[in-house]
Amino acid sequence: MVTLYGIKNCDTCKKARQWLEQNGVEHRFHDFRADGLTPELLQHFIDGLGWEKLLNKSSTSWRQLSPEQQADPTREKAARLMLEIPTLIKRPILDTGSALQLGFKADQYDSLNLAEIKG
Repeated sequence: MVTLYGIKNCDTCKKARQWLEQNGVEHRFHDFRADGLTPELLQHFIDGLGWEKLLNKSSTSWRQLSPEQQADPTREKAARLMLEIPTLIKRPILDTGSALQLGFKADQYDSLNLAEIKG
């Protein structure tokens, strides 16, 4: 089954969820705030997408960090920050079981051939 990771009040996550529902793709929604974020799950995202793509430096959460926290991000520092503040993660993240897709664009979801895994 497909899992969509994000935050329930995120507009892009809402669009992705709506697309999945309209296209008959059975999925589970994992809210980082309500359901949490484990170091293992974050590592799965980092391994599949790269920490540089995952860390949302244009987010409000990033802008609220101190200059020291923003300075010289490394993989380890970024992972620590994302675990502490999950809203620093770009979203949504779609996990099909065989691939990870960051963000939402309908044409990208179309190209994932989700018909194979429809519920």
